[in-house]
Amino acid sequence: MRVKITLECTECKQRNYKSYKNKQNDQDRVELNKYCRFCNRHTLHKETK
Repeated sequence: MRVKITLECTECKQRNYKSYKNKQNDQDRVELNKYCRFCNRHTLHKETK
């Protein structure tokens, strides 16, 4: 079962990316290093509700 998630920058708290994840494979919240255009660098992005 795939669900839509939103990724939020941990430094500036902007919600930059939308993605999907498989709940059976990834039961915990997803954390990815992505580019934040507000911080102008790569930062850690975490899944939000």
